[in-house]
Amino acid sequence: MTRGGVGRRAIEEVRELIRPYVRVTPVLEVNGKDFGLADFRIVLKLELLQHSGTFKARGAFTNLLTRKIPSVGVVAASGGNHGAAVAYAAMRLGVPAKIFVPTVSSPEKVARIRAYGADLAIVGDRYADALAASETWIAQTDALSVHAYDQTETLLGQGTLGMEFAEQATVDTVLVSVGGGGLIGGVAAWFAGSVKVVGVEPELAPTLTEALKAGRPVDAPAGGIAADSLAPRRVGELMFPIARAHVARVVLVSDEAIRRAQDALWRVVRIVAEPGGAAAFAALLGGVYVPAAGERVGVVVCGGNSTAVDFARA
Repeated sequence: MTRGGVGRRAIEEVRELIRPYVRVTPVLEVNGKDFGLADFRIVLKLELLQHSGTFKARGAFTNLLTRKIPSVGVVAASGGNHGAAVAYAAMRLGVPAKIFVPTVSSPEKVARIRAYGADLAIVGDRYADALAASETWIAQTDALSVHAYDQTETLLGQGTLGMEFAEQATVDTVLVSVGGGGLIGGVAAWFAGSVKVVGVEPELAPTLTEALKAGRPVDAPAGGIAADSLAPRRVGELMFPIARAHVARVVLVSDEAIRRAQDALWRVVRIVAEPGGAAAFAALLGGVYVPAAGERVGVVVCGGNSTAVDFARA
C-alpha cells in the first residue's frame, strides 16, 4: 500500500482495508437544551460502540494488516484501551500479542485484554512505565511494536473515524479528546481545515497544550481521572505537525467537568462513557467551548470501557 504520509488518500485506502474488521459506529443528534445548554445541535459520534470499546481498533487493525508480523507476534504498551484493541485485532487475525499496561489501568480494560487472549503484563504506575517495559521486550524478542499513537499506521486508522463521521453528519466543529494525539491527529488529517477541529484535554494532563506552547512535543503532567487513557507524558512526534496545521484550538477540562459529563451522558441519553470518552463532551457541558449561534457541533464519544454499575446512581 502506498501512503505518502497521513492524508486523505491514504486514509481512504486504509478505510477499505479495515472495513471488514471494524464497525461503522452510529451518530446521535441531540439538542443542547437536553443538557441544560443553549439551543444548538450536538452530533455525538458513538465510537464507544466500536470493537474493544474504543476507536483504537481502527489503528490496531491498520497496523496488523499493513505491516509484516514476525512469528513472535506483536507487542503494545497501553493505558488499557490500545492494549485491548491490539489484543482484539490479534485474536481476530490469529497473531500472538504481548500487552504491557500500568497499574492505573482500569479493571474493565485489564479484563478485556485478558478475555481476548493476549499475554498481559502489569508494570509501573503510568503509561510511560509500560512503554519502557515494552521496549525492553522488543529488544529481547524482535516482536513488532504497535504504538498507541506515534505510528503512521495508527494515525491512518484513527483517521477513518473522521472520514466516517463526515459521511454521516454535517458539522461545523468536531470536539476530540486528546491523549497521545493519535485520534485527533488522524481526524484533523482527514478534515484538513474543512471543519474546525478542537482538542480537549484534562487539566491534569495537558500534553498537546504544553507542546503547542513549546513548539514541539515536551513532557507534561500525567494525572487525573482519565489517566489511563489521556495521560502519556507527551504527544506523538508524527501528530504534532498535523495539529499545528489543522487543530483550531485546544481547551482544558477539569476532572469534575469530566465526571459531570459522564453522568449527563448516562442520565440524558443512557450512554456509559469512560472518563476519556466523555472528556470532549465535558468541554461543552463545562462551558470551556461555547458554540456560536447556529453552530453544529460534533463530539466524539471515543471510549466506553467503564463499569455500568458506576452510573446506577445517576
